[in-house]
Amino acid sequence: MARPYSIDLRERVVASVEAGRSCRKTARLFGVSVASVVKWSQRQRRTGSVAPGKMGGHRRPLLLAEREWLLARLAEQPDLTLRALLAELGRRGTKVSYGALWLFLQRQGLSFKKNRARQRAGSTGDRPAPRAVEEVSRPA
Repeated sequence: MARPYSIDLRERVVASVEAGRSCRKTARLFGVSVASVVKWSQRQRRTGSVAPGKMGGHRRPLLLAEREWLLARLAEQPDLTLRALLAELGRRGTKVSYGALWLFLQRQGLSFKKNRARQRAGSTGDRPAPRAVEEVSRPA
């Protein structure tokens, strides 16, 4: 994520506009976009500061309310796919993305490895060799 411009630059840009220079000339002079000049000037008038707003932050987990149901559902049927869980959540009235469900389950320490719910298929060496094509197509 890009960092915000320095407060020093923002203050000089706003001071230039307040001194009577147009936003376009100020933008050209300081090498920033006209939109930045306008937004910083508006922020100065509105809040009295040109400091940037908070970047990023923590989002509340959407599936926290469904945690108990999800854990019980996965204990009941451990080989459910994420898509199936997503459909069930939709029927329950909880609309979330595939990524949100995956991230929630990962944070709960759950994994969707297929070999946990059912045994892996053996290596190819364990299987009988395929019959030759002429053997299969030969009439009996």
